[in-house]
Amino acid sequence: MTTALITGATSGLGAEFARQLAARGHHLVLVARDTARLQERAIELTAAYGVGVEILTADLLTDDGVALVAARLEEDDRAVDVLVNNAGFGLAGWFTDNTLAQEREHLRILVQTPMDLSHAALTAMVLRGGGRVINVSSVAGFTPRGTYSAAKAWVINFSRWANAHYGPKGVSVTAICPGFVRTEFHGRMGADTTGIRGWMWLAPERVVREGLRDAFAGKAVSIPTKRYKALTAVTANMPDALATKFSARGR
Repeated sequence: MTTALITGATSGLGAEFARQLAARGHHLVLVARDTARLQERAIELTAAYGVGVEILTADLLTDDGVALVAARLEEDDRAVDVLVNNAGFGLAGWFTDNTLAQEREHLRILVQTPMDLSHAALTAMVLRGGGRVINVSSVAGFTPRGTYSAAKAWVINFSRWANAHYGPKGVSVTAICPGFVRTEFHGRMGADTTGIRGWMWLAPERVVREGLRDAFAGKAVSIPTKRYKALTAVTANMPDALATKFSARGR
């Protein structure tokens, strides 16, 4: 049986990745800051799917937290076959509405942490000749939408390159790019979602199901649902001023 490590695993898309990967028969390593919630998820998943579940309490905004997870990814005798870089958060304000400290933490969790963990995972996977890295990005990465979209654009472009480079070595890298998903994400950042139309919301189950399908098919980029594939194709080719105005809706 293979093992999947998931960051931000106690809620939202991370919890759904854990459920669906467990249903596929993967053992799990769940990473988050809240030990109590990690233990609760571990008990639920073990009871429901009969897989082994390990927990790692780590704050991925700290050097020590990232080092702890990276060390687990590098272990030879307990190989991690699938890494899901899911941990993240958003900022409700635009760039100059936030402090520089907030923006640095935002950049760290969305870019530096997945880069560090991808480096540890890919190094080990290439040596073993197989594995998968799944990076949770966003359709925002295809549009000019502040520092969040800039960070997600990095994830998309890194994943495209890494999949092409490491794919022949047996290791796939996929950026999953959903639109608006019904999770705790927007509530935690205090975002106003009143301008988001009902048809734009996606269920976590569908996002993860389609994302895993594409990841296990070795695709570099996965955009769940036809509606978001179409929206992305349109907005990616808009003039910057129009794309910025369009993408700001529902902020």
